[in-house]
Order: sequence, then structure tokens, then C-alpha cells
Amino acid sequence: MRKAVTLQQVADAAGVSLNTASRAIRADRYVSESARARVQEAADRLHYRPNVLARRMRGDPARLLGIFVNAIGWGVVHELVDHISDEARRLDFDLVVFSAENFHDRRRVGTSDLLCGLCDGLLMLLPNQDDGFLEVLERDRSNCVLVGFAAREIGLPVVVVDNRAAGRMAAEHLLALGHRRIAFIQGSRATGQSSERERGYAAALAAAGIAPDPALIGAGHFDPGSTAAATLALLALARPPTAIFCANDGMALTVMEVLRGRGVRVPDDVSVIGFDDIALASYTQPGLTTLRQPSREIAVSAVHTLLRMIDSGQFESTRRTYPPELVVRQSTGPARAR
Repeated sequence: MRKAVTLQQVADAAGVSLNTASRAIRADRYVSESARARVQEAADRLHYRPNVLARRMRGDPARLLGIFVNAIGWGVVHELVDHISDEARRLDFDLVVFSAENFHDRRRVGTSDLLCGLCDGLLMLLPNQDDGFLEVLERDRSNCVLVGFAAREIGLPVVVVDNRAAGRMAAEHLLALGHRRIAFIQGSRATGQSSERERGYAAALAAAGIAPDPALIGAGHFDPGSTAAATLALLALARPPTAIFCANDGMALTVMEVLRGRGVRVPDDVSVIGFDDIALASYTQPGLTTLRQPSREIAVSAVHTLLRMIDSGQFESTRRTYPPELVVRQSTGPARAR
């Protein structure tokens, strides 16, 4: 590997002091245009690359944001990253994405610390409540925003959809269609969002005078295999559900595929509703009824909250909640008379 060119070599080639070269590279306004041009020409000729980590250690801004994500495979994560990227670029910030199961794991903590030192601030997407890294960020009052976290009260800024309201809206939609045997397929407990959606679902049933039935709760874990097994268990009940609410769209699409394979018609026999409104939801047959969370608004709000903390030097621990929207398509319909 070729040895890196130093700033001193650039300064010597440009015929200026090291301090002047440093200011020119940083676009400091206290450098003459002629000196800046000579330094830039020398840097280009020598293929000089600034040491961003060294600049960060001196306190210089890197104009770099970090995205830490525990579950990059989820469709909603891709949408959030896209929206965050669009807004960050519009504001002249770059992004680095770090995906790991646990950022506080001894094998990952070195990388986590390195990126924290390199980036001006962090965006934690759908963070796992069991990850000890959250406690570190909370203790250090770091420039960090949690996106999609509803597991507990935390001393960090959070931007999230109103999951409980969404669960209630999903169940109320099915109740209005005459359904009374409404199942819920849970996701994982990692972010707390699935649990909040389940609480909203249970509250809507209770308001309709329907006692909870543990047999109608399936564990999907946001995983196709677990979701398929939960669906088959629901179908095997003496009184199967007439509607199934899933904690995300990925599981809802799996449920529809399992039902199709068993000869169960959607929505004629069983209605299905999901959560997120990923792009595929509108293309499947039948189109998936779902709860849309405003991913773009959430992403933009998270970026601006983080930049406000970076620019002001003031720590925030605000919580901003966005309302969901019910998107009715063809996967839900009136309960079939039995």
C-alpha cells in the first residue's frame, strides 16, 4: 500500500507554512485566494487525502452522520435510509451505515466507538432495547436520535409513529367490517413497537366488548418461517379467525401466501391487514390494506433534530410522534357469515 501523503508535504510543495496549508484545506476564510489555489493544486498533484479522524480529534466538523441499524433487512429500514440520505445530501452531509446485531458486543464496541468519534452525530434506526450501547449513548448525552423506538422511556430524542393508535385503527377497521375473531401476529420485542401495536389492538377489542383470546395471538418475530407457523396454528383452531392483523407488512404478505396455499381466499374467507405500507404492499394481489407510517417525515424530523443538537451544542431528549394513516386496499372485506 502506498504511503499516505502528509499535509506537510503539501505545504512544502505549495511553498506555504503547515498552518496555512491546514487552513486552505479546511476552506478557512483567513487564507488568501492565491495561497488557497497553490495548496489545492499541490494537494491534487500529490493525491493528498485529508485524515478525517485526525480533523475530528482536533474538533473540526466532519459533516458526516452515522446510521446504526440492528435489522437492515426490514423493508421499512430501506425506506428510512433512503429518506435520511436524501435530506442529509440536501444539507451537504455524508452518511456512513453500520449494521450489527449488538453494537455493545465486545467484537463491535471498537468499531462503534471509532464511528462515534468520526461522525458528528448518530441516527439509531429501530434500535434493540437490549443493546447496551443505548445506555452508553444515554449516559454520555451523545448527539444521537432514535428512530422507531417505543420500548421504554429513554433520555435521548426519539422520532416514532404512534404505534398504539395504529394498532387501534387496524382493529377498528376490521371491527367495522363485522369481524369479531381478529387475530394478531406479533413481531419481535426489540424496538417495543410491535408491543405498542398489540396494545392498541387489544384496547379496540375491549372497547367493542370483546374479551381477549390468547389463542388468537401468534408469534411471528418479523420472520417468514415463524409467521407461516403462526398462521397455520391459527387456521387449525376450532374457531379460526376471520381477520388477521400483522405487526408489519412483511409478515402480512407471508400470511397471505400461506392462506393462498391452503385454499383460503383473501378477503372472502380471511381479511389481512399489515403495517408500514412498504412499496410491495400496493402491488401484491390482492392489494394489502395496511397502516402507513410517514417514513419521509420521520426521517427528515430525525435529521433536523440531530443537526439542531450538533449546531447548538444543546442536548435534547424530546419525543416526537407522528400519526399513522389507514390505507384500505383489497385484502380486507366484510366478515363472512358462518
